[in-house]
Amino acid sequence: MSSSRSLNRFQAGLARRVMWHVPLQWRLRLAGRRPFHLDGLTLDPDLQLALAVRARSAPPVMGVVPLEVLRARTHNDALMAAGPPIPVARVSPLTVPGPEGRLAARHYIPPVVNRAGPRPLLLFFHGGGFVFGDLDTHDGMCRLLCRYANVHVVSVAYRLAPEHPFPAAVEDVWASWQWAVSSASWLGADPSRVAIGGDSAGAHLSTVVSQLAAASDGAVPAPALQMLLYPPIDRLGVYASLELFAEGLFLTKTEIDFFEQQYVGLIDDDPTDARRHPLSAKDLSGLAPALVVTGGFDPLRDEGEAYAAALAEAGTPVVLRRFPNLIHAFANMIGVSQAARAAMIEVAHRVAVMLTPPPRA
Repeated sequence: MSSSRSLNRFQAGLARRVMWHVPLQWRLRLAGRRPFHLDGLTLDPDLQLALAVRARSAPPVMGVVPLEVLRARTHNDALMAAGPPIPVARVSPLTVPGPEGRLAARHYIPPVVNRAGPRPLLLFFHGGGFVFGDLDTHDGMCRLLCRYANVHVVSVAYRLAPEHPFPAAVEDVWASWQWAVSSASWLGADPSRVAIGGDSAGAHLSTVVSQLAAASDGAVPAPALQMLLYPPIDRLGVYASLELFAEGLFLTKTEIDFFEQQYVGLIDDDPTDARRHPLSAKDLSGLAPALVVTGGFDPLRDEGEAYAAALAEAGTPVVLRRFPNLIHAFANMIGVSQAARAAMIEVAHRVAVMLTPPPRA
């Protein structure tokens, strides 16, 4: 890590420690606003302040500023919002075989050794609209999941659009999943408890892998769990949250459209292709148990919850958890919001519980 990036992290960490001890009314005054209410919900004041600071910094406009500038800004913002690294036993670089070469990956080893046997494995895919994100931007999230769920985590950097439009990312994660289930023992994990998950675009890709595994008729093992953090599931439907939270709450409707254009490229979008629109799958029964997490102020909230309802209706075990005061990408903001950090620790604990085998009779 460069000295300038380390300094930025130190300054952000110092500001965060100071702000968390500032009374609520002063945090809101610094944000220049009263408590933000919408749709019967109240926004977390830490995130309200973070959004106000972000707005004042005039973030670059997608589709206008060069993509490399946007990626660099997103990368730096993610590192500062993640806070100091959460300790785990060890982090090791590795590569995973993909359809067109090796994919960079990172293995997080849990700090607590369970004498009863090896710990589960979570194969993780990062978010970023299929355009942004890498192993570094989601390092904080993976460390938290590894530590608080007490699981091995393997984070994989799949190919990004627009350089590699759909279905490149799907091909990468499908290859990664097949590698993970065959390599769990080699990684020191329990091969009978291999889960898949991600945030945003990574959650979308996790749903696709789960559906492809179920459709393989046992040729490829199904995940033990799919962890879906605020997944973008359906670009075909009409959802109230997409209009309610279209502006000013981190992810905007304009940005969603931008990501969609970059990811799809010039192909003719097939509305029946569940790899693009997982909610359009003909059969959602028999899928891996799902943990679906949404944020109250996320424009993707309603489609994620619609997917959870569709899974439940099809008989697939599902746990839906909405955090009413949080926004999209809150899992990347555990260093600037106490509520976001608490939410992700709860998510990690739920992952641990859902991956715990039932007691023997």
